[in-house]
Amino acid sequence: MDVDTGTTAFMLCCIIGLTLMIPGLALFYGGMVSVKSSTNMMMMTFGACAIVGVLWVLFGFSMTFGTSYGGFLGSITEFAGMKDLLESNTTIAGLPITLFALFQALFAAITVALISGAVADRMKFGAWMVFAAVWAVLVYFPVAHWVFAFDGVVTEDSVGGWIANKLAAIDFAGGTAVHINAGAAALAVAIVLGKSAGWGQLRKPHNVPLTLLGAGLLWAGWYAFNGGSALAAGNSASIVMVTTFVATCAATLAWIAVEKIKDGHVTGVGAASGAITGLVAITPACGSVTPVGAIILGAIAGAVCVYAVGLKERFGYDDSLDVVGVHLVGGVVGTLLIGFLASESMPNGINGLFYGGGFDQLWRQAVAAGAVMIYSFVVAGIIALAIKMTMGIRISPDEEEKGIDATFHREASYELQPA
Repeated sequence: MDVDTGTTAFMLCCIIGLTLMIPGLALFYGGMVSVKSSTNMMMMTFGACAIVGVLWVLFGFSMTFGTSYGGFLGSITEFAGMKDLLESNTTIAGLPITLFALFQALFAAITVALISGAVADRMKFGAWMVFAAVWAVLVYFPVAHWVFAFDGVVTEDSVGGWIANKLAAIDFAGGTAVHINAGAAALAVAIVLGKSAGWGQLRKPHNVPLTLLGAGLLWAGWYAFNGGSALAAGNSASIVMVTTFVATCAATLAWIAVEKIKDGHVTGVGAASGAITGLVAITPACGSVTPVGAIILGAIAGAVCVYAVGLKERFGYDDSLDVVGVHLVGGVVGTLLIGFLASESMPNGINGLFYGGGFDQLWRQAVAAGAVMIYSFVVAGIIALAIKMTMGIRISPDEEEKGIDATFHREASYELQPA
């Protein structure tokens, strides 16, 4: 198929939007931590994106979209270095395959960076970089193959992953491969790291406006994240952007409403977290639910995740910035609600339980969510334990007291001069 210049232009714009999610995530996380570790928090996002980008070109794209070994892993060597792709005229839906590869590279980079929110203030930067690299290779690339590699997506005879092709679960843009995957890994690493020195005290964000700005950039970039997954500037992308918008609005309202009822006040961090929750939950469902269904889905996710962030106090794990409560739980909610709210009138063309589709799609969604969650949690825990027993994973109590910015990066987030 010849290159479609309209599709190519659309995807170039989506790639710019996805790239803006990198500073968006850095600001979102950076504003929520202590001023003593804000630079480190943001560096974890940039560091993860940098290392995953290199690995993606070397063999990550091949592991994800290469011909499958039994539906579980793509060929490591088939597209290694992407050399053959650069010399070919292969297209996907009229899109040059190199541009498709870049689009998916940003998915991989952002997914790994999401995990960092659970380890704020206390993980060695070197240990984080090693974890990011190893987790990408052992977890993200295989799971993305399960979910995103459809049969024949790269070459006509290529065989893809088991969730996409055999299980036939719906995940339009990464509820399982991105959010459940990252959230489960975050839980495992938080458990291995242990509680921060300030555990049990009220965590105070040092700069709420930064967090709100970051959430806004993420919201804008999410149109590219979800809409770009349609791989064409057409009706499907338009519908996906609408459902993404209204689900986010509904989740924001639900979060701040529950926050008001529960705590007696509404916070900026709560509004930002509600927006991200809506974006997370609609990611797998944006192509399968109607706009009204998206509002219902967003409202449910926003209300549920307010309470989900409190699970860390109940069970005693220190998920610093609520990656588990927002991404893991939000991803599970969005993935499962497809089985209830999906309508065949939407791009995915499947009916859920409430539209006469029975339980068929629901059990498929549940299996996909459970498989990704268990695999990511177990392997992430093993990686974290291995790092802990070798190079060490946690900064010293003295470094934690002084802050990672001063002890490791040797630079402060702000230079405050006396009046």
